[in-house]
Amino acid sequence: MKNFWLRIAENILKFKFQILGILVVLTCALGFKASQIQLSYELAKILPKSDEQFQLYENFKSKYGEDGNVMVIGLENDQLFSPNEFNAWHSLTKEIKGQPGIKNVLSITNLPEVYIDSVSNKFSTRPIWDTTVPTSKIRLDSLQYKLSRLPLFTNFIFTKDFKVHLMLITLDQKTINNKNRIQLVKHIKSLGDQYSTKMGHSIHYSGMPFIRTEYTSQVTNELAIFLILAILVTSAILFYFFRSIKVVFFALIVILVGIIASLATIVLFDFKITLLSGLIPPLIVVIGVPNVIFLLNKYHETFLRTQNKAESLIESTSKIGRTLFLANLTTSIGFGVFAFTGSGLLVEFGIVAAINVMFTFAISVLLIPIFFSFLSPPEAKDLAHFESPKVSKFLLRLETWVLNRRKSIYLFVGVILAFSIYGLSKIKAVGYIVDDLPQDNAIYTDLKFIEKHFKGVMPFEISIDAREDGRALSPEILTKLKRTEKVIAEYPEFTQGLSILTATKYLYQVYRGGDPKYFVLPSINELNKLASFQTSLNGKDNLFNGFIDSKKRFTRISFQMQDAGTTRTRELFDQIKPRIDSIYLSDPETGELKKEGDPNTFIAKITGNSVIYAFQTEYLQVNLIESTLSAIFLICVLMALLFRSWKMVIISTLPSLIP
Repeated sequence: MKNFWLRIAENILKFKFQILGILVVLTCALGFKASQIQLSYELAKILPKSDEQFQLYENFKSKYGEDGNVMVIGLENDQLFSPNEFNAWHSLTKEIKGQPGIKNVLSITNLPEVYIDSVSNKFSTRPIWDTTVPTSKIRLDSLQYKLSRLPLFTNFIFTKDFKVHLMLITLDQKTINNKNRIQLVKHIKSLGDQYSTKMGHSIHYSGMPFIRTEYTSQVTNELAIFLILAILVTSAILFYFFRSIKVVFFALIVILVGIIASLATIVLFDFKITLLSGLIPPLIVVIGVPNVIFLLNKYHETFLRTQNKAESLIESTSKIGRTLFLANLTTSIGFGVFAFTGSGLLVEFGIVAAINVMFTFAISVLLIPIFFSFLSPPEAKDLAHFESPKVSKFLLRLETWVLNRRKSIYLFVGVILAFSIYGLSKIKAVGYIVDDLPQDNAIYTDLKFIEKHFKGVMPFEISIDAREDGRALSPEILTKLKRTEKVIAEYPEFTQGLSILTATKYLYQVYRGGDPKYFVLPSINELNKLASFQTSLNGKDNLFNGFIDSKKRFTRISFQMQDAGTTRTRELFDQIKPRIDSIYLSDPETGELKKEGDPNTFIAKITGNSVIYAFQTEYLQVNLIESTLSAIFLICVLMALLFRSWKMVIISTLPSLIP
C-alpha cells in the first residue's frame, strides 16, 4: 500500500500537464451540466414507493389532483359591505382570477348561487352578485343578509360575524408543481400588497402553495448565504494559518471544482435540487478545506526537513494521501448509506454526497501537488505557522492534559456523555409545516391568523370507495358521510367538511326555499325528488365537481386542519382511523363490523398533505437512526480490516460517536 501511494504521487507530478488538461476539460463539461440544474417544485418524497401511505396518497392524487393547491388571502374588515370596500375586493378577485395558471378564485363577491329555474324546473347556478347592476349599500345589505342564510359558506369564506373574509385561489395542476408557481404566487402577493396599500388594510397570505413557495425561497436564499459564508470562513481560516493568498486561491479552485461537480452529478442522475441536496455544496466546502490543509501542512513539514520541493510534494502526497483516503472513504460511507433507505429524497442525497466526497478527495490529491509544483518553493514566511507561539502553546497544553490529566479528561467526557444521554431522552421529534421560522415571521403569523379564524389550511382527506358504479350518491353513503363529519367535528383542529354531502344539503336548502334550517341531509323520499332537479347541473356548474368520479364510485370528504405538529397529527390519525373504519366497515342492516375487503362494506382511507407530512417525519426519524447505525457498523468493519485490532476500532470510533 505504501508503494502504491508513492507511485501515485510520482505519477501525479510526472504526468501533471496531462492530468491538468483532463481536469480542465472535465471541469468545463461538468460546468456545462451544472448550468442545467433545476429546482424541485414538488413536495419532498420522503416515503418509499412501497409504503402504503405513499401509494394511497398517489392514488388519491391520480383521482382528484393535488390536494394542497389552494392559496388563501385573509382580510379582517368589518366594513367590507360598503360600496368602496366591496368594489376594491371584487376588483382584486377579478384581477387574480385573470392570471394564467389560476383555476378558480372564490370570495364573497363571486360566490355561485344555486336556484331553481322556473322554465326548466331544474337546478341552475348564477353568480350571487350581479356585476351588471351598480353597487349600492342597499344591494350590499341584501347580499349580506343572503350570505348570513348560507351555512355552506359560513366559516369557510367568511366568519359568522362578517369581520374576517377569505379569498380562495385554486392553482391548476400543471402550475402547482413547476417553476411557474413561484412567479405566480409572487405576482398574487404583489397584487394583494397593492390592494393593502391602496385600501389601508393588512392582508394575510397562507395556504400550501404560498407556504411552500415562500418557505422554499427563504431556505434557498439561506442555503446560498450559508455556502458563501462557508467559503469566506474557511478562506479566513486558511489565511490565518498559512498567511498566504496563494494557498487560499488554489484551495478555492479545488473547492469550486468540487461544487461544480456536485451540481453536475445531480443533473447527470436526472435529479433536481431539493432542500436536502441543496446542502451538498456547503458540505463539499467543509470537506474540501481540511483535505487542502492536511496536504499543505504535510508538504510544508516535509520541506522543512528536505528543502527539496519535488521530493516534499511526492512524500507528502504519498503519506497524507492514505490518511485522507480513509477519512474521506468513511465520510462517503456515512452519506452513502442513505442510498439504501428507499426514500427518494434520502436516496438522491446519499448518492450525490457519497460520490462527490470521493471526487473532492481525488481532485484535492491531484490538484494541490500539481499547483504547488509550478510555484516557487515555500519561503520562511510560508512556514511561519509551524513556529506560531499561540498554536505551539495551545498544542503543548493539549499534550500536557492528555499525558498528565487522563482521569480528569475521562471524568469530563463522562459528564458530557451523561448530559448528552439525558438530552437525547428529552428530544421530541415534532415537525411543523413552518418549522425553523421565527414566530414574528410573516409566514408564521399569517398562518396563525388563518388558524385563529378558520381553523387551518392543511388538507386532511378521507377517500371512499363505494365498490360499485353509481353507489357513491346512495343514501347509505351520504348517511355515512354525515356520521364521518360528526366524528371529525369532535376535534377542534379541523374545519367543517366539504363533500357531496355538503352539496346535497345545500341543494335541499334551495329546494325548500332557502331556509337555513333545511341545510341538512334530507330523507330518502326527499333525496329522490332532488335527483330529478340536479341533472341540469353539468360541467363547471356541477356542485359535485372534484368530489366524485364520473362513474360515481369514488368520492371524498375534505377537511382542513391547523398546523398541529406531526405528533398530534399522528395521534389524530390513530384516534380517527378506527372510528372511520367502524362507520364504513359495518353491516348496514345488523351493524356488525366486517373485515376490510368484505364486498358488503365500503373502503375508507385517510390521506392528504397533513397525514403524509406526519408519516414522512416519522419515517425520516426512524431511517436516520437506522442509517447512522449502519454507517457506524460499516466504518467499524473497515477499521477492523485495516487495523486488525478491536482496541483500535474502539479508539478510532469513540471520538466520532460521542459528539
